[in-house]
Amino acid sequence: MITSPANAKVKQIVQWQTKSKERRKDGVFLVEGFKMFGEAPLHWVREVYLTEAALQKLRTDKDSFAKLEQIPYETVSDEVMAKMADTQTPQGILSVLRCPFYLLTPLLEKENGLYVVLEDLQDPGNLGTIMRTSEGAGVTAVIMNKKTADIFNPKTIRATMGSIYRVPFLYVDDLSDLLREMKAKNIQTFAAHLAGKEYYTGKSFQNATAFLIGNEGNGLSKEIADQADAYVKIPMEGKLESLNASVATALLIYEAKRQRSAF
Repeated sequence: MITSPANAKVKQIVQWQTKSKERRKDGVFLVEGFKMFGEAPLHWVREVYLTEAALQKLRTDKDSFAKLEQIPYETVSDEVMAKMADTQTPQGILSVLRCPFYLLTPLLEKENGLYVVLEDLQDPGNLGTIMRTSEGAGVTAVIMNKKTADIFNPKTIRATMGSIYRVPFLYVDDLSDLLREMKAKNIQTFAAHLAGKEYYTGKSFQNATAFLIGNEGNGLSKEIADQADAYVKIPMEGKLESLNASVATALLIYEAKRQRSAF
């Protein structure tokens, strides 16, 4: 059992929790809690740290304990878990996972794909919520430029509620190149934009579709928005100028889901 917060492994976990550069360098991210451990693909899990109480709880779940026995794990004191965890009241189990890797071309070649493209989104919670909502709406992939928030930020991971495991995602160097490739593959692109002349409900999203979502404060850059096949807007009353990015995304992708579903 690890009982000292000064232990080298504890220090490494803290670095991974707090520094995206360290996570990228080592190709790992962290998840906390029983649910996130239980849903994690076995081949993603590198190691697990848990308190004695958490270990005893896992022993009561046959499937979870069988999974744990296939992974290197180590018990830690409550004090050490508090040091390693990002949450205020940790559940007593923290897993180190290998970062998944997805290839762009196979994702763009999915039949009748549905994509969310993010430019400079900054809020980790928004990003995590978009991932979670994307799973619900059957999105093929979430694609981001490198100025978008770190998807492995602990706050993002929590907001995904496990969708990080099931929704493919990747960062690209240049969204302009991405949009050109989408056009070549007959993926129609729609920019969520205040300058849109038509409401999103008046468009067809039954064929391969990508929605472009911009920064919370500034929206899409003109360069990226102008490459879309069309602008679409969301009807709003009152004095609002825009909606939260994750809410706007949800409306668009669920409209696509509605149009594609047979009722």
